[in-house]
Amino acid sequence: MGLRSPALRLTLLAAVALLCMQAFMTLRVQTDWAFILEYRGPRLAGMLLVAWAIGLSTVLFQTITQNRILTPGLLGFDVLFLLVQVLALLMVGASRWQALPPTMRFGLEVLAVVLLALMIFRLLFNGALRSLHLLILVGLLSGVFFRELTDLLTRVLEPGALAIDRGRNAASFNRIRLDLLGMAAVFVGIASTYVAWAWRRLDVLAQGRNTAINLGVSYQGEVLRLLLVIAVLVATATALVGPTLFFGLLVANLAYWLMGSHQHRWTLPASVLAGVICLVGGQLLIEHVLGATLPLAMVIELAGGLLFIVLLMRGVRQ
Repeated sequence: MGLRSPALRLTLLAAVALLCMQAFMTLRVQTDWAFILEYRGPRLAGMLLVAWAIGLSTVLFQTITQNRILTPGLLGFDVLFLLVQVLALLMVGASRWQALPPTMRFGLEVLAVVLLALMIFRLLFNGALRSLHLLILVGLLSGVFFRELTDLLTRVLEPGALAIDRGRNAASFNRIRLDLLGMAAVFVGIASTYVAWAWRRLDVLAQGRNTAINLGVSYQGEVLRLLLVIAVLVATATALVGPTLFFGLLVANLAYWLMGSHQHRWTLPASVLAGVICLVGGQLLIEHVLGATLPLAMVIELAGGLLFIVLLMRGVRQ
């Protein structure tokens, strides 16, 4: 079957991802391995978690919406995490909030994001908004609203409050929250376990509501549970590196293109591997090969933004 086989393509993609990880850990090693593992190891783990969370959440979200343009990031759900952080600082106070353990703060923030996201998901996808164009418009406007509200509330905070605990306005893969890696791995692991259990139903959900119901899938309940998983994954990735607007769009569409299939047994792992290659390979290229100071997040957002324009012009749908 050659390269037409999705299994072979996925194997090659995994090999490239492993080569990127190996090169990231070993290239230009000029000191002892203990220091390399201590310095590069957590960064690599953080990038792997972000790639995993963003890849899964984007493919799942596009399955629910049946559209290859929509992503949680484009609809502003990652900015919800920043909004929750600012609201926590305003309501609790910077000193009291800082006194809590980081993992407890992270857990409470993720819980708040999940609750808010579910409310918004139910509003946008309750059947009232039947037009896809109207759904995109409302979703994009909600994303703008979340960002503007976050900026407005930020101005109310004390000058030093943001330096204590606020998330970033833009993603940074050089400043990963390493203290949250353990809790983030737990959240991603729980969400991924459910996806692995439900992946056979995802192909049915991708066919649309009527088809899924006719084939015996509990559509409303399954979609609600997947939205919960998406909210957890997006909140976790945002906590680690900040909001990523176009990264999910880029890796999901790379997965569709590279696999030549929309079956989730191929696209879900392919989106994760594509994310690993983009993050680890991109960081490797910028830091150790080119020696440039250009932020990787800027390059990824530029590429994803160009892809978004192309998809809009072509009107691509699943």
